[in-house]
Amino acid sequence: MLQLFNYSFIVRGLEAGMIVALICPLIGLFLVLRRYSLIADTLSHVSLTGIAIGLITKIDPLITALITTVLSSLIIDRLRLAKKVYGESALSIFLSGSLALAILLISVGRGFNVNLFNYLFGSLVTVKQTEIYLIALLGLVVFAVISLFFKELFFIAFDEEAARVSGLPVGFINTLFIIITAIAITMSIPVVGILLISALVVIPAVTALQLQKSFLTTIIWAEVISVVSVVAGIFAAFYLNLPTGGSTVLVVLTIFVLTLLFKSHK
Repeated sequence: MLQLFNYSFIVRGLEAGMIVALICPLIGLFLVLRRYSLIADTLSHVSLTGIAIGLITKIDPLITALITTVLSSLIIDRLRLAKKVYGESALSIFLSGSLALAILLISVGRGFNVNLFNYLFGSLVTVKQTEIYLIALLGLVVFAVISLFFKELFFIAFDEEAARVSGLPVGFINTLFIIITAIAITMSIPVVGILLISALVVIPAVTALQLQKSFLTTIIWAEVISVVSVVAGIFAAFYLNLPTGGSTVLVVLTIFVLTLLFKSHK
């Protein structure tokens, strides 16, 4: 059963997976409370453009995806603040526009190859040691920002107008939050895959909220659900020869459904 630990790529996948599993619910919980979950899906599609640029230019796709996603998140935030485009409209524009651009870049890069397939659906084989270091560094950045601004993020998530009136730098914190959301999306690519990242960000948070506990307890439950899903997904991917992202999301969806059933019969 534990023979998978004899393979270095599995160990790397588990290391990356654990970091991603711990960070994503922290971002997801604030996104869900602010009814801004679509940003995760939008930025994941934007990251596809970054991946395509990386594959064409022979630069590490994770780095090009990070740059592309962070820049796009800043533009989205700027549009939202300027109120020239409503928040959800800006997300829809970026989602469809980035997907169209990615398709054109993929076409220029001679189509749908194996490398791109791995980035779309997640693959343990694609996780390199250098990417582990990058993911760990990005994870520390995200965790540090959330730790420093936890009270402010909590206040804004529940009542942004009251936070603004109380004198909090809401604009700055919102911009910082959307940047770390972009970072979290990018660091999840090797493990979950572009098309399924939003599920790992949102579903553990939604599942934990069903338990109707205190905010801190909800965070802990979201973390537990996320970690269990990622580890189980990696085991299933190895033994059943499945894409990592698909198996991980199916596990977290199963936990969500079981939680709903438990809640309805309680």
